[in-house]
Amino acid sequence: MSTQTPGEAEESMSQEDRGTVAELAERLSGMDRVLFVTGAGMSADSGLPTYRGIGGLYNSGRTEDGFAIEDAISGDMLETRPAMSWKYLAQIEESCRGADCNDGHLAIRDFERHVGEVWVLTQNIDGFHTRAGSSNIIEIHGDLHHLECTRCGDKQTVKDYSHLPYLKSGEKEEGVFPTCTKCEGLVRPQVVLFGEMLYMDRISKLQAQLGKGFDAVFSVGTTSIFPYIVAPVTMAANAGKLTVEINPGDTDVSDIVDFKIKSGAAKVLRAIVDRMDKKSK
Repeated sequence: MSTQTPGEAEESMSQEDRGTVAELAERLSGMDRVLFVTGAGMSADSGLPTYRGIGGLYNSGRTEDGFAIEDAISGDMLETRPAMSWKYLAQIEESCRGADCNDGHLAIRDFERHVGEVWVLTQNIDGFHTRAGSSNIIEIHGDLHHLECTRCGDKQTVKDYSHLPYLKSGEKEEGVFPTCTKCEGLVRPQVVLFGEMLYMDRISKLQAQLGKGFDAVFSVGTTSIFPYIVAPVTMAANAGKLTVEINPGDTDVSDIVDFKIKSGAAKVLRAIVDRMDKKSK
């Protein structure tokens, strides 16, 4: 994990974006509560691909076994053909293996120096916000590194899947997937697969925090297609609170935010923190 030197992040920005960064730093300093809603673009600077899109793992629309990735890593597939599901869960984990949190994750952590309470709502399952050291994180879709037995409920946390049995690319035999060392039941990652319900405890935590309100909400690197990801932004906008989107592309929230910055997450977030650091000296 690496950080940029103070001021370096802002040097490559347009004059307009520099002005936006300066205004945001001024308005954010001393706020009580700020929420960052993050998606796949947040981890792009760590070298992680998305499922689809530019640099996506499954741009062709189908896996090598002929399934859409949404079917391959669905709850139904894990239950009926666990080896097939684990094959593609492991491919996603392999794309994260060796990667680390980037300066954007670290910058969000560093906002805690200037804001009373910083919360992160992330769709990402890479665990990078935790690794960066943020204090308040809602991993709404879970974390690939947390495993659980579907039979006895035994839980464990792993660094990666390199020690687990799973089908590699080109392999098709069934019956190769991780099982519990205690009861031989099917082991699965503690993540929300396609077609599954969200974790209710995390939804409850999100609702509790939204009920308290936020002074500012950032949407960072997410396509904003899920209602529970869009809701914090729209609620803040309707309440007249500060809203910001950092995303190279346009999304459903682009037209309702106060500030739209079409850039990578790490550079912008670090530039804002650098400004806030300088202001506080």
